[in-house]
Amino acid sequence: MADWVTISALATAGGTLVLAGATFSSVKSANRAARVAERSLLAGLRPVLMPTRLDDPAQKVSFADGKWLAAPGGQGAADASPEAVYLAFGVRNAGSGIAVLHGWRLQLERPTGDTGQPSPDEFTRLTRDIYVPAGDIGFWQGTYRDPSTPEFVAAAEAIRERRDLFVYVLYGDHEGGQRTVSLFAMLPRTDDGWMVTVARHWNVDRDDPR
Repeated sequence: MADWVTISALATAGGTLVLAGATFSSVKSANRAARVAERSLLAGLRPVLMPTRLDDPAQKVSFADGKWLAAPGGQGAADASPEAVYLAFGVRNAGSGIAVLHGWRLQLERPTGDTGQPSPDEFTRLTRDIYVPAGDIGFWQGTYRDPSTPEFVAAAEAIRERRDLFVYVLYGDHEGGQRTVSLFAMLPRTDDGWMVTVARHWNVDRDDPR
């Protein structure tokens, strides 16, 4: 004689198991769709900084003490006085989102292929927010103002001797995320200018592309 109570319980358990499997599959699919949507949204906000082109207009950069530098297209400018060291170059945002510049770090030694990304804690924070629209140009600027520091002395000497300058720039999107570090090189020309190139990009808040 059939045990209908047992059969009913097994049927209910089987139905519950099938429903759980369908729910798990649905949730997994929804999570995957959400991740794809999030990546698409972030890609629409992502900035990528490059040097300006040679035919781009010069960037006129002002400093807090009234000093001005002009950085022609594809080039940078630098100056050293007893009171301050000034650095600037034009940048082009090749990404699809607004770039907000956060900080910078100057290095005088030539980076190697094994050179890694410096920690965001090692950067000098900019005293003002610099925004670079997507597909447009802007500038980066930095300065040393304490002549007693080793950084000031080394930078001033490198500028006077017209040596290569390597600048790490920390920036992100206008939502405060997707922080990126880009390594720029300022290479002295035969005249007073510096040609600017970009060597590498590192992602701070997500996996690197390489």
